[in-house]
Amino acid sequence: MKSLTQIVMVLNGLHTIAAFSSIGRRVFSQKVSSISTKNAAFLSQATNLLTQTNPIAYTKDWSPSSHRTFGLSTSLGMGAEKTDKLTSWTFDEPCDIMGMNSMPTTTLSFSDESKLEDDTDLIILGVFAPPESDDKDDDSTSEKDEKDKTVEPMLVGRVKELDEDFSGAITELMMDNYEAFKNGAKAGSLTPTLRSIIPGSKTKRFTVLGLGEEGKDIDDGYFAKLGREIALRCDAEKKISKCTIVLPSGITLQDKSLFDVSTEFYSTLYSDNRYRNGDKVEKKVEDLLSVTIIADGGVEDLSAANDALASGKLMAEGVSLSKDIVNAPHNILNSESMANLARQIAADSDGTMTCKVLGKEECEARGMGAFLGVARGSETDPRFIHLTYTPKSGKASKKIGIVGKGLLFDTGGYNIKVAGMELMKFDCGGSAAVFGAAKAIGALAPDNIEAHFFVAACENMINEKAMVPSDILTASNGKTIEIINTDAEGRLTLADALVYADEEVGCDSIIELSTLTGACMVSLGLNICGVWTADDELAAELAQVSKVTGEKSWRMPLEEEYNDQLKSKIADISNCGTRYGGAITAALFLQNFVSEKVPFAHIDIAGPVWDDKLGATGFGAKMVTEWICMKGKKE
Repeated sequence: MKSLTQIVMVLNGLHTIAAFSSIGRRVFSQKVSSISTKNAAFLSQATNLLTQTNPIAYTKDWSPSSHRTFGLSTSLGMGAEKTDKLTSWTFDEPCDIMGMNSMPTTTLSFSDESKLEDDTDLIILGVFAPPESDDKDDDSTSEKDEKDKTVEPMLVGRVKELDEDFSGAITELMMDNYEAFKNGAKAGSLTPTLRSIIPGSKTKRFTVLGLGEEGKDIDDGYFAKLGREIALRCDAEKKISKCTIVLPSGITLQDKSLFDVSTEFYSTLYSDNRYRNGDKVEKKVEDLLSVTIIADGGVEDLSAANDALASGKLMAEGVSLSKDIVNAPHNILNSESMANLARQIAADSDGTMTCKVLGKEECEARGMGAFLGVARGSETDPRFIHLTYTPKSGKASKKIGIVGKGLLFDTGGYNIKVAGMELMKFDCGGSAAVFGAAKAIGALAPDNIEAHFFVAACENMINEKAMVPSDILTASNGKTIEIINTDAEGRLTLADALVYADEEVGCDSIIELSTLTGACMVSLGLNICGVWTADDELAAELAQVSKVTGEKSWRMPLEEEYNDQLKSKIADISNCGTRYGGAITAALFLQNFVSEKVPFAHIDIAGPVWDDKLGATGFGAKMVTEWICMKGKKE
C-alpha cells in the first residue's frame, strides 16, 4: 500500500507514482478517511493503480524532499550541512532517509604551465632517488659502512631550478632528513615542511615527496600511495588555499595513473561528520581551494589528463557513499532508507540508471521465502532493490549482475551474538560496495555493458515472528532450507537475490559481495578478501581487477566434499555446516542458487570492509566498478 501523497498525486491528475511509501497502512487509513466523498471514484482509480505489479517502482520525478532528512542533506552531490538537530526517528515511524557526507570542494587539476603561481601556499616537489650503486653487494662494504653512507640528491628540471633559487635549501632539507627520507627512495615518503619568507611576497611552504628509486619498476598501488600522502600533507598544513605539485619528466603519467592519484586523494579526505556537533566536527582541508599538478615535459593530452582526474573524483564519490552506508547506525539505516538511497542514486545518474524496489507482496509472489524468512524479524518491511545501468548509447554486448548482502544490522537472531554486536552495522558492507559502485558507474558511464545491482535489504532481529532454529524455508528456486543457526542468515537473503539475478534478469555472469563469515577473516586476516568461483576465466578477471585497484583478494578452494556438511535430515539443504571450513561451506551453499552454466563468484569481504581505527573503508566499490568497466571493454 502506498502513501497518501501518492494517492493525492493521482487525484490531481499527475500520472506518475512517487517513490516513497513510508506512511504505513495505519496512517494511510486514518488520512484517507478525511478525503471528500466526491473524490471517491478518483480514489478508487488511484488505489487500483497503486496496487498494480511493482507498486514501488522508481520514476524520474522522485525527490527526497518530502521525507524527513534527519540532520543532513540527502543529495549525494550537496553539502552535508546540519539542520537544527539530528532526529533519527519518531517513536512510531522509523527513519526513511540516510544523510550523506559531502565531498571536498578542492579542485585537482593538471596544468601545462611550468611557472609557479605567486599565490601558491604549499609546493610539493617530487624527486627520484639515485639508482643504487653496483658495488652494494661488494663483500668489502660492511653493513655499518652502507648505513653511514650518505648520497647527495640528484635534482633535475624545475626542482633543481627552485633549489638554486633558494641557495640549495631543498638539497639541505633532504640531507638533514637523509636517514628517514633516503633521497626519496621510498615512494610516498615526505620530508618535513620548509617555510620560505621573502620580503614583499607570500610565505611559501616546501616539502619533498619521494617517488622511489629512479629506473625501478613501480607496483600497482604506486600512484594511489602518492595521492594518499599528498592528501595527508595538504590536510596537515593548515590555512593553505593553493597547492602545487611539481613532478620530474621521468615519471610516467598515464590516464590510469592520474585516475588513481585523484581517487585516493579525495578518498583520504573523507570524514564522517553526520552525527557530530560543534568542535567535534572534523574538517579536512577546509581552506584548500585547488591542487595543481605540473610536470617537466607536460603530458601528451592535457584534456585527457584532466578528464582522468575528474573521473578519479567520481570514483571517490562512490567510495565515500560506501563508507557512509557502513558507518550509518541502524536507527538511521534500515530497509526503507536503503531503498530511498537507491532511488536517489538513480535520480542522480543523468538517466543512465533506473531503480525498481519490490515490497513484501512482490517478494512473496516470487517465492522469496529465504529472504522473507530473515526479514520477518525486521522493524521495517523488506525491500528488494534492483538498480539497472544502461549505456547512453543503449547498446550493450553483455549483461552482468552484482549482488550485495544487505543485512542492515545483525543481532544473530535467536542464536544471538554474545560479543561484538556493536560492529554489526557493517554487515551491510556488500550492499555498500554495490551501491558505491552503482553511484560511480552511473557517473562514469562505461559503454557496451548493461549492469544490474541487487540488494535484498532487511535486518536479522528478534521478535515473535522471527525465524528460529529448525525452521524450514523455501527459496525462490524451490529449494528447501533447514535453519540450523539463525546467525547464518546472510546467505539466505543472498539465495533469493541470486535466483532473481539468474532466472528473472538473465545475467550472463554474476559476482556477489558479502561480509559473510568470520572464518574468512581467520583465514586471510583483515586486509584481504576471499574469492570463490568454479570459473577460471572469472577468477582471472577478478585477480586482475584486484591488482589494478589495490583491493587485495585471494582465490579460495571450493572443496566439493564439504557439501556433506550441508546435508539436512528433512530438507534439501541446511544453512550452515560445522565450524571447520565455514567460509568454504558458505560459498558451496550459494552455488545452489545459480545455474551451473552461469559464471559466478562469491567474494567474502568481512575482513577489509572495516578498520577499527578509521571505521568503514569503502572496500569493494573500486573492485566492482573496475570489473564492470573491464567487462565493457572486453570483446
